[in-house]
Amino acid sequence: MKFEGTDNYVATEDLMVAVNAAIALERPLLIKGEPGTGKTVLAEEVAKALGRPLIPWHIKSTTKAQQGLYEYDAVSRLRDSQLGDEKVHDISNYIIKGNLWEAFTGDVAPILLIDEIDKADIEFPNDLLLELDRMEFFVYETQEHVVAKNRPLVIITSNNEKELPDAFLRRCFFHYITFPDPDTMRQIISVHFPDIQKSLVGEALQIFYEVRDVPGLKKKPSTSELLDWLKLLMAEDMPDEILRERDPNKVIPPLHGALLKNEQDVHLFERLAFLSRRDTTR
Repeated sequence: MKFEGTDNYVATEDLMVAVNAAIALERPLLIKGEPGTGKTVLAEEVAKALGRPLIPWHIKSTTKAQQGLYEYDAVSRLRDSQLGDEKVHDISNYIIKGNLWEAFTGDVAPILLIDEIDKADIEFPNDLLLELDRMEFFVYETQEHVVAKNRPLVIITSNNEKELPDAFLRRCFFHYITFPDPDTMRQIISVHFPDIQKSLVGEALQIFYEVRDVPGLKKKPSTSELLDWLKLLMAEDMPDEILRERDPNKVIPPLHGALLKNEQDVHLFERLAFLSRRDTTR
């Protein structure tokens, strides 16, 4: 079965090719792109489209690779031994299975999402090389050899906060999600807001891409932030005329808190408005 997008996710031709190539090659699919471009949602939609379970593993700065395999709860075993609990004699009672173990032992090949791998320590990807390549690992405490019953499709996302090791990259099929052009963005908007007025979309998109093109912007607004902004505009019943205005005194878009997410960018737009006003009064 091939991935051809879903009703809830607008996938470009290149992205569909990448997903299907990873399936055919039985390689992890490494997805990069700006935050908010739908990398995490992709895994959810691929799981729905292929009829497979999704096993998400959301990575944090403190996450260790071993946690994806299993953890040995030595503290609980020590406590139970002090209490005279009989289960202390079976060490398997204290083995906590991780996301990879769950993915390896499923009756149906799942979609394993390793989300934002670049948040973890630089050694994290290297510590998973053999497990993701051979789809097996060894549990030393129980002398158990865990082998994948059905090879999962592994989707790995990264926001490019850290460089990933070359040895890890060699084992992946790579795809970069380019930022949607206006036509693709209109398709995405129509999926989320099928009844939205086309005139509102037209004016909002023009402002949105103008904001993204402002030199010196620290954080460009993403697709998810555009959708939030449109939702607010509809909730406030914002007239198209307000968006259509090009008043130099109103450089900052209405309800800009959905688009601009730090004070430096707000100050940048305020400076642009000031310079614009000064130029018009000369």
